[in-house]
Amino acid sequence: MEILAFGVQADEKPLIERAFRDQEEVRCLDVFLNADTAPIAAGHEIVSTSVNADLGAAVLEILAAGGTRMVAQRSTGFNNVDLDTAERLGMTVARVSYYSPYSVAEFAWTLAMAVNRRIVRASIRTRDFDFRLDGLMGRDLHGRTAGVLGTGKIGEAFARIAHGFGMRLLGWDVAENPACAELGMRYVPKDELLARSDLITLHVPLMPETRHLIDAAALKAMRDDAVLINSSRGGLIDTAALVGELRAGRFAGVGLDVYEAEAGLFFLDKSLEAVEDDTLARLVTFPNVLVTSHQAYYTEDAVGQIVDATVRNVLDYRQGRRSENVLVPLS
Repeated sequence: MEILAFGVQADEKPLIERAFRDQEEVRCLDVFLNADTAPIAAGHEIVSTSVNADLGAAVLEILAAGGTRMVAQRSTGFNNVDLDTAERLGMTVARVSYYSPYSVAEFAWTLAMAVNRRIVRASIRTRDFDFRLDGLMGRDLHGRTAGVLGTGKIGEAFARIAHGFGMRLLGWDVAENPACAELGMRYVPKDELLARSDLITLHVPLMPETRHLIDAAALKAMRDDAVLINSSRGGLIDTAALVGELRAGRFAGVGLDVYEAEAGLFFLDKSLEAVEDDTLARLVTFPNVLVTSHQAYYTEDAVGQIVDATVRNVLDYRQGRRSENVLVPLS
């Protein structure tokens, strides 16, 4: 029976087709799952979705009416899934609980170095044969302080790189990571971390408790010359408040791989359309801001692990097995 995979990127498609080749038939679509595209899944017992899929109640109702009984999400986050509705409909929902933490941690560092050393501006200038250094001065990170909000696997990987740079480490989390403590990380309250850190990076999941973790008050608590990096979930930052601080000339650099209103924008070509999101349009105009389109996870290693885990989730569903990846129990 054919599996329907939504939101498949061109680089991702051969990995999915190869992984499922000996197990299941799979059809890959580049469109993302939402209320408009959900009817396409009619007759498919299993659908696979990407991180920006709309799996709210209305979409799940459409899927269930069309015969879908299992959703295999190709991501770790599941804040886009209405789990209560899925359970009521008797649907199984599984995610990928683990993939390479280095993919995201290394990309977070890529953003940090790019905004600190003004790489994008320098590249644009040299392409126009402008080789001046005016406005390109960055700072040594050695000896400065990195604040890591969320010290799980990705936060730990980020901290290890920071330790290699010779940075002091501050951490904040609901539970301390002994591996981070061994690196010399000191756990402190969030406000203290924000006030004392030169580089702040976010590696916490998006939940009701963490939405706008970095709100107007948190932004004001940060140093004027701090670097802020978010490669986790866009909803962790109050973007409107961030724009307000940037308009006031604050922050040495901001690197964002995620955006709280990215659904319907990221992973799509909008270059020939009028920009309707005024907040995002303003955000990308700041010379000290770098925005990328949710690509931190996008390495051969990480995507390969995500696809392999998705195959296992489908096989587990077929054979009635449970794993740590199942979010809604098998009916």
